[in-house]
Amino acid sequence: MTRTTTRVALALTTFLTAGSAQAETVTIGHFGNPTPMQVALAEGRFDEATGWDIEWRKFGSGSEVIAAMASGDIKLAELGSSPLAIATSQGVELEMFMLAQVLGSAESLIARDGAEIETLEDLAGKRVAVPVGSTAHFSLMGALDHAGIDASDLTLLNMPPDQIAAAWEQGAIDAAFIWQPVQNQILETGTRLATSAETAEWGFPTFDAWVVNAEFAAENAEAVAAFARTMDEANAAYLADPAAWTAESEPVQTIAAETGADAAQIPTILEGFTFVPLSEQLGETWLGSAHETMRDTAAFLKEAGRIDQVAEDYSGFVNTEIGTAATQ
Repeated sequence: MTRTTTRVALALTTFLTAGSAQAETVTIGHFGNPTPMQVALAEGRFDEATGWDIEWRKFGSGSEVIAAMASGDIKLAELGSSPLAIATSQGVELEMFMLAQVLGSAESLIARDGAEIETLEDLAGKRVAVPVGSTAHFSLMGALDHAGIDASDLTLLNMPPDQIAAAWEQGAIDAAFIWQPVQNQILETGTRLATSAETAEWGFPTFDAWVVNAEFAAENAEAVAAFARTMDEANAAYLADPAAWTAESEPVQTIAAETGADAAQIPTILEGFTFVPLSEQLGETWLGSAHETMRDTAAFLKEAGRIDQVAEDYSGFVNTEIGTAATQ
């Protein structure tokens, strides 16, 4: 090797090392759902696409995400539609830029065997657990509204998923509205009363969204778009052939390893979600009307006493530029 070649090699090594050292560490919040994004996460595709050194932080509820976003502890996160309405009504500086998934049977109201609950009306006087402020809580209120039951007619217990699972085993609760994988766990000794798909039909739609701090999004437009594109590609891999995602398949095994969910249950769990291609999200049905969904959700939450005020306009909390850039 010549002296010149050596200098070039050393310079290149120094450049690459410096580039790695300068990678920005970004903490991203998520719920640990057994979804296609877990495959891309495990393979490091989000880090590669964005150039970030990503630290993934799992949250147990939307209220935890709101607190972390409001404090500036995290800049980008998964957030349910109900806590999203709460956060925006409180003026938290965030923007919804894409759907994570639309919730169907992935969140359900389950009655414990032996609790003498066969219908929604039987919930009166019972102990019902739910992560307060979550999409499941919003759906529960919708189910109660549909059945003509006031929340004060039952004992509402605020519990994160892991506590719901433990309380269920101990017989300390009679019913719970919760998501996967705890939902499947308690269904082994319970009966499904209603799903989020049904409460959506009753006028209480729910979804999980990806949100970002507004200033961070403006300063990191290309990277956030790359994040959205990678998320869309992960979902597209599943949508291309859902039947291929069997319990023994490599992607399902990866999801199981990342989330701790039972691989045998993951195909059914995936069927409970609706993954909408990003190009479709940009239309009027989803992001185009997201501000109206936030407003309607906030109005219901205010009437239910969960929030004090409803903003006049929620359009500033929706960012379609990121999705547009990601799909070009």
